[in-house]
Amino acid sequence: MTSDALIAAKALIGQPGSRAMIPTPALVLDLEAFERNVARMAEHCKVNGLAVRPHSKTHKSVTIAKAQVAAGALGVCCAKLGEAEAMAAGGIESILITSPVVTAQGIERLVALNAKLPDLMVVVDNPENARALAAAAAEEKRTLKVLVDLDVGLHRTGIRPGADATDLAELLDAAEFLELRGLQAYAGHLMHVHDFAERREKSLGAMKMLGEQRDALNAKGLCCDIVSGGGTGSYNIDPEAKVLTELQGGSYIFMDKQYNDVALGNGASFPFETALFVQMSVVSNNTKNLATTDAGFKSFSTDAEPPVLFSGAPEGAGYFFFGDEQGGILLPDGAQLPLGSVLTAMTPHCDPTVNLYDAYHVVKGDTLVDIWPIEARGRSA
Repeated sequence: MTSDALIAAKALIGQPGSRAMIPTPALVLDLEAFERNVARMAEHCKVNGLAVRPHSKTHKSVTIAKAQVAAGALGVCCAKLGEAEAMAAGGIESILITSPVVTAQGIERLVALNAKLPDLMVVVDNPENARALAAAAAEEKRTLKVLVDLDVGLHRTGIRPGADATDLAELLDAAEFLELRGLQAYAGHLMHVHDFAERREKSLGAMKMLGEQRDALNAKGLCCDIVSGGGTGSYNIDPEAKVLTELQGGSYIFMDKQYNDVALGNGASFPFETALFVQMSVVSNNTKNLATTDAGFKSFSTDAEPPVLFSGAPEGAGYFFFGDEQGGILLPDGAQLPLGSVLTAMTPHCDPTVNLYDAYHVVKGDTLVDIWPIEARGRSA
């Protein structure tokens, strides 16, 4: 959204009915649903003896991170160093960077960030990276906290369980200015397995690998106080294994089509509500059974299915991508959407959709109540 559009939106804050007047396309956050989601995950983890360390890659917002910490979260996870820098600049003091930092420039920024934060941790999955981090931390003479990143089947990052992971932990433990704190593992390949029984079986298998590695470190006298992992798709499975000390879920605060399509056990639905939407307006309606909106490829992530219409369109209508700037609405026979009609859609995949916007338009009922900046937007390095 342009700065002029943000200025126009800010002038609407507090006005009854202002939700429908937000300049579009816009990212809209239902405040009450969001707050319920945060509270439900906090309570779930409390009941199951887990800490919450939610992933800020989902929201990229200092305001949201602070709300999660206020609800009991230890701090946040960050997928990238740039996200961590943005969170730290906003006052978040406990951060786990969940991807390895390996370049010379990145390590230089990492140790600089470590000098500013009381509780920064980073994952390591390679001995070469371990030695580079050890050298940088020694040069600064400031201890850097590290976790071994374990590959439990995703194969994106992480070292394979067993002797390789134990050797890496011993290398980290031996470095004078590195402090081994434990393990991280993320079974991202399982989060969207639709069938609950299959997802449960495979998720518990991943937790078993993680637990065995924890036991191997403990047997060597190596610190494993932190075992971090899990996600929204396995939030109600992972606690069974009694392996994790903290849960990393992120998307639960918003939910999206991908997660809403995932089945829970016994036919139950997620206790988390859809709280994030893209709001759009009809800009053309000259063709029968068709309307065009101002939200196209640039307004939604395109790594998943098209967005699902949530409100504003007649039953049976469907969205399709109609270009970079436009979206199409296929309408049932006889239906029409007047120019200026306001529609909302559920995001296909919340994380990359958020990365397309500068701010959340926070609504309560039909009223725009605040605008929250997305400080870590675009921080991919």
